[in-house]
Amino acid sequence: MSDRPVTVRGMRLLHTSDWHIGRTFHGSSTLDALRGVLLELAAAVRREHVDVVLVAGDVFDSATPAAAAFELFEEAVLAIRAAGATVVMTSGNHDSAARLGHQAPFAAAGGVHVVTRAEALETPVRLEDEHGAVDVFGIPYLEPLIVGGRTHAEALQAAMDRVRTAVAARGNRAVVLAHCFASAGVVPQAAGGERDITAGGLDVVPAAVFDGTEEAPIAYAALGHLHSRMRLAEHVRYAGAPLHYSFGETSPLRGAWLVDLDANGLGQVAWLDLPVPRRLSEITGALADLLADPALADREQDWIQAVLTDPVRQQDAMAKLRQRFPFVARLEHRPEGVRPADARSYGERTAGLPDAQLIAGFLEHVRAGAGPSDAESSLVAEVLTAVQAAERAA
Repeated sequence: MSDRPVTVRGMRLLHTSDWHIGRTFHGSSTLDALRGVLLELAAAVRREHVDVVLVAGDVFDSATPAAAAFELFEEAVLAIRAAGATVVMTSGNHDSAARLGHQAPFAAAGGVHVVTRAEALETPVRLEDEHGAVDVFGIPYLEPLIVGGRTHAEALQAAMDRVRTAVAARGNRAVVLAHCFASAGVVPQAAGGERDITAGGLDVVPAAVFDGTEEAPIAYAALGHLHSRMRLAEHVRYAGAPLHYSFGETSPLRGAWLVDLDANGLGQVAWLDLPVPRRLSEITGALADLLADPALADREQDWIQAVLTDPVRQQDAMAKLRQRFPFVARLEHRPEGVRPADARSYGERTAGLPDAQLIAGFLEHVRAGAGPSDAESSLVAEVLTAVQAAERAA
């Protein structure tokens, strides 16, 4: 681009994901808030001289988006294109690949590349900078039962083997987009906003699946599905969602990764903050105290998850809280010093849970509320991975 500063060399990518257009937050529409964030993202494209915006799946929250969701999608993509960037996006597990990819060849002619077909994995979006070609390989969400393989990890391994074969044959710098639940060794905790990506429980894709080889180097892998930013390796990252979609998404940061490619591949990666239209806050205490505490004044415009500790349930608690905190979205009664009763048997409470969650729940039960440490979670993940590998080999 002619107006790009001479200090920026190569190609600049902006890695984003999980827009979830059309999703609600505890029943409240997020379209207006998301519109503001995505238009700010488009402004950042111009300000930061971004060449390519990558969207790693879950563009929509539903396979059948409403008309208003499509309108926001078109507005955001057109704003990004007007700011000067090419767009490359893939479908996630929330998207309808057929619907998102409808008329993809026509969109590509306008600089918007939508990759939704698993059979086209070896055919990248080919882009150019002053150092030559950059191949962007989009891996749409792969359902193991459809593409073959018993797990999502097996499906991604097979897909990346095909990608690496194509990279070796083409000889260009390569970037990969994928939508999956990846881990660098310790299984990350689901952050509330991410629904289970499999039908059978825990199915983690090792981050090493996205490594390159000497013959087929991978400069960067832009991942989607987890809603908070995460660095699994220098070249393998999650950008997270542009909005908070659940109180379980504990990271206060929202944004995207700025990825610079140089002549040899990955140059540097930096975080770009995006605005947070409304913070998430949890407030805990007796109802009367929450309504009167002056220390909570700066939270009055936040999305609020309120935990009431009164010995008995308070009448009209939600209505009273909303007089001070108009955006209370969730209310829980947790009497101080009293553990909630559960009449179900242990078998009923644990039926259908993934093995890792079952073990964590057992440790929390026998330790009176203290779950596994990070080291214990890592050990459990390693053992379960070994057991699953042995079962597959049997």
